[in-house]
Amino acid sequence: MSRKKEKHMHDLAAIYSETKLDIPADEVWTYQVEGLKAPVIGKPVENAGRKKAIVVVILLIAIGLSIFFSVRAVHSDTYNYEQVEDGWQFCKFSNPGDITEITIDYAEGDKSKPITEIREYAFNCDDKLINITVGKDVKKIDGKSFYSVWNLQNIYVDEENPNYCDIDGVLYSKDKTEVICYPIDHDAYLREKAGIKEELWPWSENGEYGEDYINAVQTYRVPETVTKIGELAFNYANLVTVYLPEGLKTIETLAFFKSTSLANVMSYGAGGEYKSLPEGLEYIGSDAFSYDQALTYMFIPASVKYIGHHAFWDTCYKEDGEVKGVSVMNVALGENEFEGSVDTNDHWLPSYDWKLLKKTIDVNYSAQREK
Repeated sequence: MSRKKEKHMHDLAAIYSETKLDIPADEVWTYQVEGLKAPVIGKPVENAGRKKAIVVVILLIAIGLSIFFSVRAVHSDTYNYEQVEDGWQFCKFSNPGDITEITIDYAEGDKSKPITEIREYAFNCDDKLINITVGKDVKKIDGKSFYSVWNLQNIYVDEENPNYCDIDGVLYSKDKTEVICYPIDHDAYLREKAGIKEELWPWSENGEYGEDYINAVQTYRVPETVTKIGELAFNYANLVTVYLPEGLKTIETLAFFKSTSLANVMSYGAGGEYKSLPEGLEYIGSDAFSYDQALTYMFIPASVKYIGHHAFWDTCYKEDGEVKGVSVMNVALGENEFEGSVDTNDHWLPSYDWKLLKKTIDVNYSAQREK
């Protein structure tokens, strides 16, 4: 410590030791030191009412701001947007736990911020949403937007939207040439529409759904205008039978991914109704039918030019020493013609466990389609 600072501390101590207030005991609460304001104990405070009012107003403003920013924080956590060139992109929805319906029209509820795009995985793994409505300004919906939205029953579209539409809650392009999303739990909607209550489901003798129930709830006919089944369009769909039109050209990547109850792929058109992929089909994307073990028959028509990797992965399995599911692949073309004209990718054929190895199923070339 410097001598100057040490002297200053010494002077302060001397001052404090010499300062004494001799206050009579009966004046402790009223004594006034000369030069200071008199105590207010037992007396009304000057302008007390006004000061209390100011304090109350300040507290109310503080509480209001706190609530406002809390709500905005929750809102921000629930809906996430991003500005893009021609509007706003709906990026992410995080359900706080009680939202079952949502309309995708304006960012932050501001009509000057129209939503024009819905990003991939925007609703990923939501288990509360039942109905989604797409607004009139949406121009682009990524095929993966509604992936694994477990309880989604319907996707509706504003009638003024020039790019998309819905057919009874199933999402399509406006011209109905592409099916974009068959909601995972659409069968629940169809069950309610048919007036079938859970306790009255018509079970068959073997414990499975009855034929009438399957026809009303688990069968879907893709419109004849459709030329493309979009990416993940029927992912996890609880369907038993799907009818595809002969005008269909493309089945995109993951189109029927893990539609594990899908047992029948039927086609219809000029050739009538038949059990096969449709005549005229050209493209089968990667993992198009992966894990669909309820399938037992598959026929590849001569029109097919491309089959992606793992297109039929894990559609067969071995149980009690027997190969079940798609145990053989039926192909219309002869072997040489097929290998020369069709672009096939790794593991397009399903395989099953055989001892310590995976054994690929056989191909039945120059096959005749089942009637």
